[in-house]
Amino acid sequence: MSPLLPLQGQAEPLLPETIGRWLFGGDLTVWQEAIAAFIGAFIIANIMLANAGVAGPWAKRKITAAFTDRIAVNRHGPAGLLIIPAAAVQLMAKELIIPDGVDRPAYDLAPIVLASSALIGFAVVPMGSIFGVNLQLADPESGAAYIFAAASIATLGLAMAGYASNNKYSLMGGLRAIAQNIAYEIPLVVTAASVILFTGTLQMSEIVAQQAEPLVTVAGITIPSWFAFVNPFAFVLFVVANLAEVGRNPFDIPEAPTEIVAGYMTEYSSIYFVLFYMGEFIHIFLGGAIITTFFLGGPAGPVLPGFVWFLIKIWAVFLFTQWARSAVPRVRIDQLIEIGWKGMLVLSFANLVLTAVIVGVML
Repeated sequence: MSPLLPLQGQAEPLLPETIGRWLFGGDLTVWQEAIAAFIGAFIIANIMLANAGVAGPWAKRKITAAFTDRIAVNRHGPAGLLIIPAAAVQLMAKELIIPDGVDRPAYDLAPIVLASSALIGFAVVPMGSIFGVNLQLADPESGAAYIFAAASIATLGLAMAGYASNNKYSLMGGLRAIAQNIAYEIPLVVTAASVILFTGTLQMSEIVAQQAEPLVTVAGITIPSWFAFVNPFAFVLFVVANLAEVGRNPFDIPEAPTEIVAGYMTEYSSIYFVLFYMGEFIHIFLGGAIITTFFLGGPAGPVLPGFVWFLIKIWAVFLFTQWARSAVPRVRIDQLIEIGWKGMLVLSFANLVLTAVIVGVML
């Protein structure tokens, strides 16, 4: 089955097929499918870039200020919102300084790899529908495997930046990023595997669909079978491992400013710094999208359109990461590795085994 085609019985076609029908009518040729897919990808990418654009210059500062009893940006437009275009112009207008001795191909590609690895992950995320349009680019049967593979490419970008910068602090940040992502990516994937054991599928839309069933009704209120309710232990493990994946406290070791200046980003300026900064926030939203899909019922929710609920949930995850950034102290690198290998890994496999036993008994 082509990943661009809707599933049998699916109420709404995927975004590329809808665009193709609007533009070309009935049956699509291969080239027409490709054009429709490109337009759909452009729309989804810009939606996520817009979220990252609001989160980075403005929301991050306002949320952190609220947690630390400060005011933050308030001089640029209403509530300081005009800081968003102002910061974009300011950063992109800065001179791009290339230090001597850098490995130029790797140095140039690193920020592109980091930012694009997060964007391509959204290709299989079911974002819900709005105005009758299903905002999902593709729905392959291996969607869960694809999204974790796409997210893991970011480690390559961090390692490239650290190595290519010809700076010992950058190299240290790159090595820390590799150590951290290896230590926490395994528990992340193993914990997600426990959800896949429940659903019996890697298809993202099916994982969401199976969370629509009612779990229990209490005092007339029906609680859906979101996996955050079905298996809260796995949910907590996944959220903690996700903090390490997106580099938020207590796991912001790769760019710990008080220890290694800015880590892998130390030698980057202008548009390259913008790509790194933007990629960081897109990865936070990708982590929120994965948590939403696997544990929070995807775009499901009452009254509001599914896409609105999807945005609310990924912003809730973003709010949590910013709370952690403000409230939780950073661990040392040796503590981080110990927590990952001796704690998270053991607990994630214990959760997987327990889930397998429960599923075996239920079946």
